[in-house]
Amino acid sequence: MTTSILVTGGTGQLGRLVVPLLRDAGRSVRVLSRHGSGADHVTADLLKGEGIEAALDGIETVLHLAGGPKGDDEATRNLMRAAVGAGVQHVVFISVAAADRLPLGYYRAKTAAEVIVSESGVPWTTLRAAQFHDFAFTGVRALAKSPIVPVPSGIRLQPVETSEVAARLVELALGEPAGFVPDLVGPKIYTFGELLDGYLRASGKRRLTVPVRLPGAVGRAYRAGHNLVLDGAAVGTRTWEEFLAERVPPTRP
Repeated sequence: MTTSILVTGGTGQLGRLVVPLLRDAGRSVRVLSRHGSGADHVTADLLKGEGIEAALDGIETVLHLAGGPKGDDEATRNLMRAAVGAGVQHVVFISVAAADRLPLGYYRAKTAAEVIVSESGVPWTTLRAAQFHDFAFTGVRALAKSPIVPVPSGIRLQPVETSEVAARLVELALGEPAGFVPDLVGPKIYTFGELLDGYLRASGKRRLTVPVRLPGAVGRAYRAGHNLVLDGAAVGTRTWEEFLAERVPPTRP
């Protein structure tokens, strides 16, 4: 019998890539969202704990991709509680590289969610991934709308291609539960300024940039490179430059 897979966050940036890959692999896929539409969608609210049991009916594998700026731990707790009752056989969870090393609320919630998944009693796999190219692009594009752009100094990032993360998650979902697997990061480390400069060159824009120093514990953690994974990570292949070459329309002379 074909394994049924529930994808939370299946309408998001990552989920929209994961769902068709699962279907191409011959899997029956159900997409969970707060505003479901279509025969393959179910409506549920993970944060409120509403509709989850019905969404899990007949499901053997869950790909938990849903997330937000707040409440990832509580949403994951509600999902895993229902997954235990539904007899789910495998949960694959997407987390953030270095989630346990940065003093940010979002990272703390992701770390707490990792613990909830691992201690649920449901067989599990967790993949931590670096910041996606798409997210970095959204950030630098927004900053570049201003004629004067503040550039956080001392920050280095390892942006990874979203489609490569999606492919890895599908591979994990089709495999056996594996616990924590190697983090997935991009092939190059960039300063924030280098990411911005790459975007400005690709888009043909000129901006005045002003270095700024992030204060407090967060700034110290980034300057120390606590967000980077330098050993034992899986490394993607697509660079920021290659991403920009496809994403940013060529400028007219």
